[in-house]
Amino acid sequence: MKKIIYPGTFDPITNGHLDIAERASKLFDELIFVVANNPDKQQLFSVAERMEMISKSTGHLSNIRVESTKILTVDFAKENSALAIIRGLRHVSDFEYEFQMAMMNYNMAPEITTIFMMPSEKYVHLNSSILKDIAKLEGDVSEYVPVYVLEQLQSKLNS
Repeated sequence: MKKIIYPGTFDPITNGHLDIAERASKLFDELIFVVANNPDKQQLFSVAERMEMISKSTGHLSNIRVESTKILTVDFAKENSALAIIRGLRHVSDFEYEFQMAMMNYNMAPEITTIFMMPSEKYVHLNSSILKDIAKLEGDVSEYVPVYVLEQLQSKLNS
């Protein structure tokens, strides 16, 4: 079985993330979203809430699994027999950081390949931080997130 992992904080998952996941899920038997709890970032949603949003947003895809981890991504990939790690690239500025991570992962586990994918052009400018900033100021983000995620954002920000 060919597995790929898709790591990130996904705080929250966006249509850009989904675009990449939908296309990657066609290339592999199983795609595992790996939700990270990055202590250096202040998350709006808990790990459990993010996992639920991903599960509900990917229900139409039969080969998706959602996990969380506190270990290195490359170690999670090895433990789950993943062949690859998928990383989204929006702009050239993303590449330098992602390239460094890919090379470090390769040095730790050369059997695991990093695959870079770009989201659809309509999501290339999108990231979770900008999305949250717009939503906090009551801007319309409905075209950038699944309906369930929009409801959770509105609920969280209005409480």
